[in-house]
Amino acid sequence: MKTINFIAIITISLLVTACSTKSKAKTESIHSSISKIEVLDFHSTHRCMTCKAIEANTKYTLETYFSEELKTNKITFKVIDVDKKENEKLAEKFEAAGTALILNVIKNGKETKIDLTAFAFMNGTDQETFSNELKTKINTQLKTL
Repeated sequence: MKTINFIAIITISLLVTACSTKSKAKTESIHSSISKIEVLDFHSTHRCMTCKAIEANTKYTLETYFSEELKTNKITFKVIDVDKKENEKLAEKFEAAGTALILNVIKNGKETKIDLTAFAFMNGTDQETFSNELKTKINTQLKTL
C-alpha cells in the first residue's frame, strides 16, 4: 500500500511539473466598477486525462452550484488553449505555459489571481472532492466581492 501511495504521489508531482507552470499572486487594476470572479482553465493542445478531468469537474461545479452567478456574469468560465496564438497574451498575463486553474477575483476593478493548479491536479479525477473544495474556494471569494 505504501508503494502505491508513493507511486501516486510521484505521478501527480510529475504531472503538475509537466503540465503546469508556477503562477504568482498579482493584483492589477481594471475598470473600478467591475466585481466578479473569472475562472480560467488553461491547457495545452495535447491534454492528459487529469487535464481533461479538471475542465469537466470545474464546469460541473460551476453549473451545479453557481448557475445564477454564471447567468449574471458574477462568475465567468473560460477554457484557454495556451498553444493558440490568439491566447498568447492572456497566457503570459497569468504565467500559464500549460495546464493551470486560476481564479481571477476582480473587486472594484482590482484583480487578484489565485492559483489553484496544485489543488486541481491533486483532486482532478475525484469529482466529489474537487467539486466540494472548488465550491468552498469560490464561495469564500464571492463573500469578498
